[in-house]
Amino acid sequence: MQPLRDAELGASTFFASPLPHDVCGSNGLPLTPNSIKILGRFQILKTITHPRLCQYVDISRGKHERLVIVAEHYEKSLKDLLKQGKPVSPEKVLQVAYEVLEGLEFMNNHGMVHRALSPSNVLLDHEGKVKLAKFGLYHMTDHGADVDFPIGYPSYLPPEVIAQGCFYSSDPSIIEAPLPSGPKTDVWSLGVLLFELCVGRQILQNIDISERMKFIITLGCMDDIITVLAEEHGCLDTVKELPENVQALLRKCLTFLPSKRPTPAELLGDSVFENISCQYTPYQSPVRLFAAAPCCSHLQLPEDISELWKDDGENYLAERAIDEVHHLWCLAGGDLEKELTNQEIIQSKPPICTLPKLKDVAGETYYPLLEDEQSSLPQSNSSNELSATVTLPLIIRERDTEYQLTRIVLFDRLLKAYPYKKYQIWKEARVDIPPLLRGLAWAALLGVEGDIQSKYDGIDKDTPIPTDRQIEVDIPRCHQYDELLSSPQGHIKFRRVLKAWVVSHPDLVYWQGLDSLCAPFLYLNFNNEALAYACMSAFIPKYLYNFFLKDNSHVIQEYLTVFSQMIAFHDPELSNHLNEIGFIPDLYAIPWFLTMFTHVFPLHKIFHLWDTLLLGNSSFPFCIGVAILQQLRDRLLANGFNECILLFSDLPEIDIERCVRESINLFCWTPKSATYRQHAQPNKPASDSNSFGKTPSYYSSEYQDLTKTDLSREPLKLSELKAEVSPRISVEDLIDLCELSGPACFKTPVKRARTGKPKILAVDIRSLEDFSRGHIPGSINIPYTSTFGPEGELLQCPATSALAGYRFRVIVILSSIMKNATTFAAHLVKVNFPRVCVLDGGMNKMKSTGLLTVPSPQI
Repeated sequence: MQPLRDAELGASTFFASPLPHDVCGSNGLPLTPNSIKILGRFQILKTITHPRLCQYVDISRGKHERLVIVAEHYEKSLKDLLKQGKPVSPEKVLQVAYEVLEGLEFMNNHGMVHRALSPSNVLLDHEGKVKLAKFGLYHMTDHGADVDFPIGYPSYLPPEVIAQGCFYSSDPSIIEAPLPSGPKTDVWSLGVLLFELCVGRQILQNIDISERMKFIITLGCMDDIITVLAEEHGCLDTVKELPENVQALLRKCLTFLPSKRPTPAELLGDSVFENISCQYTPYQSPVRLFAAAPCCSHLQLPEDISELWKDDGENYLAERAIDEVHHLWCLAGGDLEKELTNQEIIQSKPPICTLPKLKDVAGETYYPLLEDEQSSLPQSNSSNELSATVTLPLIIRERDTEYQLTRIVLFDRLLKAYPYKKYQIWKEARVDIPPLLRGLAWAALLGVEGDIQSKYDGIDKDTPIPTDRQIEVDIPRCHQYDELLSSPQGHIKFRRVLKAWVVSHPDLVYWQGLDSLCAPFLYLNFNNEALAYACMSAFIPKYLYNFFLKDNSHVIQEYLTVFSQMIAFHDPELSNHLNEIGFIPDLYAIPWFLTMFTHVFPLHKIFHLWDTLLLGNSSFPFCIGVAILQQLRDRLLANGFNECILLFSDLPEIDIERCVRESINLFCWTPKSATYRQHAQPNKPASDSNSFGKTPSYYSSEYQDLTKTDLSREPLKLSELKAEVSPRISVEDLIDLCELSGPACFKTPVKRARTGKPKILAVDIRSLEDFSRGHIPGSINIPYTSTFGPEGELLQCPATSALAGYRFRVIVILSSIMKNATTFAAHLVKVNFPRVCVLDGGMNKMKSTGLLTVPSPQI
């Protein structure tokens, strides 16, 4: 996006043509409203950036098919030059012609034509340079098919367009629309504009269309259209006095036959511009992220950083991208239709004048420091206020204009330094992610790098495959409440991204739910299919490894079993009730995990949920699932099987912010090896780690499992895993959590409870004799034989005696016999004891560490 600088934000409005209410499409679904179609096509216009084009910013859809468009705007136009009533200098005419052609050529390269050139749509910036406005109207309306008014002004349209007549999509008598206009259409319009500038007044105004047709037919019989126009309007002497190169340009533009008329690209290289073309530097597209050779912005700062914001009168906001400024305006309470209403009449382009000045924002906000060691500068009052804003609920922070400005500027700078500043992006994302940059931030968190566009372009997305039919069925049902995803362009992009993933992963298959997974990435990267595909391709192996195998039953069953153990670990009372009534995760949780909750929640909730999910490892979804159940806890405990089925068939409203907060808490209480799955994604080598350097916390979400050692968890058969109620943890996990002086490779910082005491309690259920020969420091001994009889009958409940005071610890059961340990743990769960787990491998594996202690003999 271009910076705002001296431009304004302008709003224009029009109505899409309505559709009949009682007509359905061939698939039996209601027809897509024309306003939705226009909204979908509009999105690509936001990516078309050129110095000669007014930048499109946003579109909103109102009642009765009304559309309001926001774009870069300037008050001055060619119409102002014509109002002066005198011819424009030949030098200015050539300048305008060359700059208009630059914009037209760039549009043509993107498959578009203007078709609505007029003096009021050729704007002039403060330097007098051309800025073409409304250049996307013809594209977004499908060449005028979706509106009931003609695109273009008859006085400036070429003969071939006038000859086609008008076309209205709502006119049932017209079956086929006229052929779309090509680049040469705009060349004729430019010729009329230039002729008017040369003679100093508008021509062909207020002429009946039939008279216009007669005049055009007359022009077709003439060899010199310029002379005829000059004679018709009494300005022949003025035209004859024009320089030869200007007359030549007018003749080439106003060539009657399109076959002989040049295109904008051909005109730019014409000899008429040989003296002016050298004054212009060819436009270079800005460097984009995720390219073949990513180029980080120059981040060096002057020795005196305060020099960057020395001028108190400097308008720092004007240097920000125009879409950022509009986003902040909306946060500050801007309302497009209200602005139009305040003009007392819906006008075509009233400038938005209520943009907040943000005067209280300190200059240093626009130049954030990225290194902690440089953060010793005194904070402004504004910064102190913002530090308090961080503690407010996320929904309030996302609507705070000043706060969002600081976050947007910071993330923009960090993203331009990606991947060098990847860890800082992750660190800042733990606070929050500004919605405006969420798509790029997610890509960075997922580790997307390299030339993603070339890779995407190299995938065959056109050849029919067996999956096509299922994709076609699923797309019209996927998040279709959203205007963008329900548009025809949204469906096309959906189809292409999904098909690209299926084709590029031949070992996997398309399962229903993949479309829901794709939806958040496509929404956030609507104009960058390659990035949507790259994010999706990075997300699936991290969180859904092998979920899309043709036979994924073993993967799903293991996942659901681990989830059951997580419910028992964190909420044994709820786990016991659900198991008693037979309401197992297989009945409700498969859509949760197969789509990572995108099938369950609307997009705005998914965005907040995934902002945190992407910071966590592959076990974090278990915590989200438990957090959802705990929000429904009272209703689940009070109901039986049938009521629970009905409850989940129409899931009640879930507080996502609370869900995220509780998920993080559950994650911090869960030992990392408790969620071990043998079908999870294999560990990455250190060089492929998702972070730069070691993360600072044991429970850090960027934690990468250590290389498998003799003290790691061992895989279990699925039948054995299902038979155990409580999860197992590894010996290396126990060493870390107990702060034992183990091998250096197992040492990591320890997460403690709020009381300051270690969160873990080791319960050794071996006999007293075995315990005395060697045990873990700090562990307690509750012999299995004192709790259970020879036949497995319960003798006494340890939860009401020895363990009563340890209810808020993670309790690890240790034994030399694994069956005894799992039975003991299952009993604790049965009596609603939380956070119970079993040491994998038991004391036999623990003995090999040499960390057991023997109590000193008492004297």
